[in-house]
Amino acid sequence: MISIENLEKELKNNNLNSLYLLYGEELFLLETSLKKIRRLFGECIKGINFISIDETNVGELISDIETPAFGYEKKLIIARNTGLFKKEGKRKNAELTKLKEKVNSYLQENIKIINESIVLVFVEEEADGKQELYKTIDKLGTVCKFDFQKPIQIEKRIKAICNSYKVQIDNSTLRYFIECCGTNMQDLNNEIRKLIEYAGENGEIQKEDIDKLAIKKLESIIFDLTDNLGKRDIAKALEVLKNLIYAKEPIQRILITLYNHFKKIYFTKLAEKYNKDMITSLNLKPNQTFLVNKYKIQAKYFKEKELKDILQSLRDLDYNYKNGLIDLEVGLESILCRYCS
Repeated sequence: MISIENLEKELKNNNLNSLYLLYGEELFLLETSLKKIRRLFGECIKGINFISIDETNVGELISDIETPAFGYEKKLIIARNTGLFKKEGKRKNAELTKLKEKVNSYLQENIKIINESIVLVFVEEEADGKQELYKTIDKLGTVCKFDFQKPIQIEKRIKAICNSYKVQIDNSTLRYFIECCGTNMQDLNNEIRKLIEYAGENGEIQKEDIDKLAIKKLESIIFDLTDNLGKRDIAKALEVLKNLIYAKEPIQRILITLYNHFKKIYFTKLAEKYNKDMITSLNLKPNQTFLVNKYKIQAKYFKEKELKDILQSLRDLDYNYKNGLIDLEVGLESILCRYCS
């Protein structure tokens, strides 16, 4: 298995292999690499030298490999979410198991033919590394798992995009950008290009530009609300809430996000109290580890009992709303005011 960076380097150097398995959660980078593979392959005529496979027609895979690409030197086959690489449960699908074995044997026995006339790319959401088919592709071709990027990797990628357009962004502003806009590479790519256009060639992206132009994630805005709440600034906390509602953010989603946020602050408090690993306690993904310090700072604003009371109040509000006893917006404002009083 190779890293995302090494795969990107190979494709940048125009090195196109004949057999790939691309899988994982970071779909933007996966799809970007897939586009590069298609671009390197060249002209694609559907049904002639380009075939799409999925779970509905995966049984035709071998037949499609063996059918000549009439008038073309090679054929590109993209097999997406076929189910061939999923981990099987206790109840095994006999037909699918048989197909896996058949495809595995075929690849092993006909790899020379595939190298000469086929570019076969499997694209999966998940893949079981213990399966024989997985091991065969890892041995004969290229396997790349697209995990969510860690903060340092995200920063490096955003910096590279800025540099390619001759736009500067300092490290603290870059971190602020990621805190505001999240860690989804598709969203970050869209937002940074907007900021690059605004800054212009040889310009520099400022924090004020991010506040002015970037679409902030709800989770980031909830951090702002909680900061104001922790500082007992009820006016600003209510202003953040009103702005969210004005922006047509569903009030139920605000309630759920606020509850989950305070639950994480409460877990942070307990993890510090009992000297537990913070990342594990908060169940953070590798691309979210930068949030640890933010949760620690906000945990200092609140006592353990206060956090328990806020969580209970939010649960009570949800119950009363579902029973038609209170309006959600009024209930949220009441909880914020009660805490600040």
